Amino acid sequence: MSDGLGALSGGGQQTIHVIATTVDGTRAALEAAVPLAKGAAARLVVTVPHVVPYPVDLDAPCEPRFFVRRYKNLIEQLGGSATINVCLCRRVDDIATAVGADGSIVVVGGPVGRWLTSPEERFANRLSHQGARVIFAASGCNVTQRRVAPAMAAALAVLLAVAPRALAQTPPPGPPPLSYGGFIDAGVLVAPNAPENHLFRNRGTTPRVDELEVDMAGAYLKKAATESSRMGVELTAQAGEDARLFGFSATAPNIGGADVLLHLGPTNASYLAPVGKGLTIQGGIFSSLIGYDSLYAKDNLAYTRPWGADYTPYLMLGGNVSYPFNDRLTITAGLVNGYWHLANANHVPSAVGQAAYKLSDRVTIKQALLVGPHQADTDVDFVRTLSDTIVERKTDRVTTAFEYQLSSERVAEPGTPRALWMSAQLPVHWIVSGPLSATVRPEFCWDRDGRWTGSPQHVVAVTAGGEYRVPIRGAQAIVRAEYRVDDSRGAGGGFFAGADNHLTPTQNLFVAALILTYDGAVKH
Repeated sequence: MSDGLGALSGGGQQTIHVIATTVDGTRAALEAAVPLAKGAAARLVVTVPHVVPYPVDLDAPCEPRFFVRRYKNLIEQLGGSATINVCLCRRVDDIATAVGADGSIVVVGGPVGRWLTSPEERFANRLSHQGARVIFAASGCNVTQRRVAPAMAAALAVLLAVAPRALAQTPPPGPPPLSYGGFIDAGVLVAPNAPENHLFRNRGTTPRVDELEVDMAGAYLKKAATESSRMGVELTAQAGEDARLFGFSATAPNIGGADVLLHLGPTNASYLAPVGKGLTIQGGIFSSLIGYDSLYAKDNLAYTRPWGADYTPYLMLGGNVSYPFNDRLTITAGLVNGYWHLANANHVPSAVGQAAYKLSDRVTIKQALLVGPHQADTDVDFVRTLSDTIVERKTDRVTTAFEYQLSSERVAEPGTPRALWMSAQLPVHWIVSGPLSATVRPEFCWDRDGRWTGSPQHVVAVTAGGEYRVPIRGAQAIVRAEYRVDDSRGAGGGFFAGADNHLTPTQNLFVAALILTYDGAVKH
């Protein structure tokens, strides 16, 4: 691996460069470049950009070895060979200048924008302007901010079409065997640091700033498993900016069909077995047993999610069993495909369990544990363990929660120390009066070795905001305003800022969001 821009030179032999972008984009680029290099008897060089903040010396920062291993495996699968350079730079555009200077052949992969060019296409254009001979390999259609208006209009039409029926289908008291509904969640995060790439760095949810986005839209159908009808089912379809990244891993390849599965929320079947107080068996995609926050902002106390939520699973793929030992204690245990439900790090499942104990009518304690390998080497010495502790106190007007996560993993690389992750949050939600409420949430996370966020960093953040709920023809509108400040310190910490996307340690965000929801039920 190289640590400078000088490594981009190919010497006397013809060189074909692949610039790593996204996982799917790099795969598309390599699928085009490997046979091209073979046919031309050319040297293939894969350049992995690694942006280094200005306070850090270019000679000795942390290198993203995890990405390098992924690209090596992919190249071998394609039957090729290549030199992989980790290119340390202040800006990604520095690579465009270096590569374009010698007129090299450069392959860049990424989505194709339908209405506007994608960021990868714009980067390829800048390479071409610098003098490089560019081949663009399309990995699909760009699905970011280009379709905000059509998606919003479609979801609004669905909500308004079903809402009038709610008045005629008010269910009697008791748990409904069949429920259904839909929602749309649109918001804008205004960042005074104004990064040109519009990215909230290192975030899997609400990942874009300075753009109006449909962060999530979805519809669901759910049949509860009861003693009178023991089979249950849950079906959820989803789309939006938050559906694109949350279930994937930065250090492991995707599972087959991930591009379709990312549009499925909780989608599973369950059975209430007549054992004791009732043993529930569930299989499919289900809500994670780890974490306090949901993937859907409508179900959370704040609009943006904490760091601990974005780096632990929102959903799990596998099976679990749950049993209420008494009115206070419920135990759940299961096997899942891995840490991230859309990643395929290996073929060994992970074990997960949770104990939920109702200390009183107001206080609940949950302790969860996830154990399993999240890398190619599945030896027991390399398993990842994650402990998640949640204490929640709820009264009529105030909800207070505390969550603490601790995770550890030894990485199968010589000389690599044991990786450590730690995070905590303390959200407080207060119903001020009727439909008006307020939330404040201090939090921190510490990725000591960069295994979770990709770079060693320590983040401290505070979020504060309010919401107002308005009934609309049987549906509900949730209007939220929020302010958050994040401060990231460490060798790889920081947030994008300015026209050159340099890294700054502190980012302020002003958030405005509108969430429309509809929930209905049918009684047999």
